[in-house]
Amino acid sequence: MAKRIAAFGEVMMRLQAPGYDLLSQANTLSYSFSGTGVNVAGALARLGHDSYLVSCLPPNPVGDAAAASLRKLGISQSFVARGGKYMGMYFLENGFGPRPSRVTYSNRMESSFNTAPEETYDFESIAKQVDAVHFCGITLAMNDVVRNHMFRFASAVKANGGHVVFDCNYRPSLWGNDGYAKAKPFYERMLRLADIAMLNELDAMHILGLASEKSAREDLLAELIPAVADSYGISVAAGTHRSVNPDNTHSLRGYMYTQRNFFFSDTLTFAVYDRIGAGDAYASGIVHGEFERFAPEKTVRFAAAAAMLAHTTAGDTPVSSENEILKAMERSAGDIER
Repeated sequence: MAKRIAAFGEVMMRLQAPGYDLLSQANTLSYSFSGTGVNVAGALARLGHDSYLVSCLPPNPVGDAAAASLRKLGISQSFVARGGKYMGMYFLENGFGPRPSRVTYSNRMESSFNTAPEETYDFESIAKQVDAVHFCGITLAMNDVVRNHMFRFASAVKANGGHVVFDCNYRPSLWGNDGYAKAKPFYERMLRLADIAMLNELDAMHILGLASEKSAREDLLAELIPAVADSYGISVAAGTHRSVNPDNTHSLRGYMYTQRNFFFSDTLTFAVYDRIGAGDAYASGIVHGEFERFAPEKTVRFAAAAAMLAHTTAGDTPVSSENEILKAMERSAGDIER
């Protein structure tokens, strides 16, 4: 059944060089609006849930354009504040062949979201109006005020019987030198509040400091994810393993640990049109499957298919419907649907 799901996060302007141009080559840039919270809320709205973004936009034409984009995605702005002066931005250069895609952030720390004062949001009131809230590690990396927002909001949702979803999403460039040590206490605090967590064995080792004598990735996963789930009281832990093939296709396998068992999707291999936002599609698929009470085997397959489809569309925000994802689970791409 449809749930009321909020996402807490920054709205960012994505400025993309055309095709596979470098910024040094491009004369024009196309823009759109995204961010992990936007992507998750947009994906869940497309899957039939009542989705809300909790964020702050500047009260200027750029903020108005972002608000218009949220409306187009079906995201409610009941909890979007207006204040500050700036929109965080990132510049995207698409990779090709051996050259990886590259993201360069600009003006992020001065954005309306990252400078919003303590009194900006009424978390106690919002918590009474939603069934779940989604957070990510990218937001956790911003500053102490934003982190305090997260902890207050998550605690309020838990106090009202709601669910907390936390995607670890560790970004080394955002934490700086000794980033893992800086991040650990904040990650531990969020994980203790989380019901559903998106994480992998590398997060367990590098951020949380768990050790293992194993070396194979599957063996590390089997040992460390249950340990994290037990230690922090997480009911669902999920993520993906990805490999990039010599022909530039990607292969992806989803996993989900719940009820003290692992569940895996098939390994899906596909061409990539736009990679950014695919992890948010996977997380949204896990959340949707859990709230729709899919069997775990179906949930992880659904999430993996959602991530695969997200690689095939332009822009960060996943746009596939439940029916489209279910079809992708059953068959590979074919001819035109008429």
